[in-house]
Amino acid sequence: MRYRVEHELLGSHQVVGLSDSTKQWRVRIARRGATVLSLELLRQGQLFDLADGFRDAAELEARPGSRFAVMAPYANRVDDARYRFAGEWHDLQPGIEGAARAARHGYLRDEDFSIESAMADEAGATVVFANRSIRPGVHPGYPYALDISVRYTLADDGLSLETVMRNVGDRAAPCFFGWHPYLRVADGYVDDWELSVPAAKLVRTNADYIPLAGTAAYQSLDDVPAMDFRTPRRIGALELNHAYAELHLDADGRARTRLRDPASGLQLAVWQESGVMLVFSADTVNRDQRRALALEPMQSMADAFNRDDCAAAIRLEPGAERRYRCGVEMGS
Repeated sequence: MRYRVEHELLGSHQVVGLSDSTKQWRVRIARRGATVLSLELLRQGQLFDLADGFRDAAELEARPGSRFAVMAPYANRVDDARYRFAGEWHDLQPGIEGAARAARHGYLRDEDFSIESAMADEAGATVVFANRSIRPGVHPGYPYALDISVRYTLADDGLSLETVMRNVGDRAAPCFFGWHPYLRVADGYVDDWELSVPAAKLVRTNADYIPLAGTAAYQSLDDVPAMDFRTPRRIGALELNHAYAELHLDADGRARTRLRDPASGLQLAVWQESGVMLVFSADTVNRDQRRALALEPMQSMADAFNRDDCAAAIRLEPGAERRYRCGVEMGS
């Protein structure tokens, strides 16, 4: 059979492998955080890993850089770790003051997901991870109940994710999804790689990377040519930690952010069907600075819990569910 599912251990952590014997692709995903560890393909007779993921069990547990984090019930940052929802203020870090206040990337990075199913057929290899840890009283400032599942599928076009968030509580909940992959198309630094982002607007932020209020958050890329990657071009020395909005969808309903190594021609595309794309050049990570590019599809921009223009998009009623799809087209 072309596609296979395998199981292994990384230290004490269960890992599921999805492989394609025809294209010689292999993806490894850990139960801890439903975290992708590697995205291997065959290049010039040797395996090359498109992922700059966690290298061992110690990194998976310490999660430096939030590599390949499944981000829910919020993605990226919440301003001052406080938000107002349904007329009520919530504090995600009660008792903590000053610079130590920081709420980022949600609650799932340290959670062991259950493996609901893992199977392969002629169409692809799939594993479904599920988590039911988000409940009232578990996380300060988040008194809501969510069930979350993440379906990874390796198929002819690469790796896709479909996440489902279901409100299993008795009141509306704020929630949205994001994914935090670190990707590479060559050894060495990102400076020589070519990037393209099909966006019309740049999201403007303050010094803490919180988007500006209201319409001030959106700036036409015509006005900031240094940040404009609508036409593929070399990243160079540019430091990127910016979200792009108003993404252009291709005919199949996918917006594709592309990364390419001009020396080898190897490229990949991160696709999404809606939301924003956050691009981070890994200048501040604790290892291998600027040796991978984080291309982060998110349903809504950072600090969406505090934005009136995101209120309808993040509200999930009791019994309702929301889906989000994204993925990586490998070597495309």
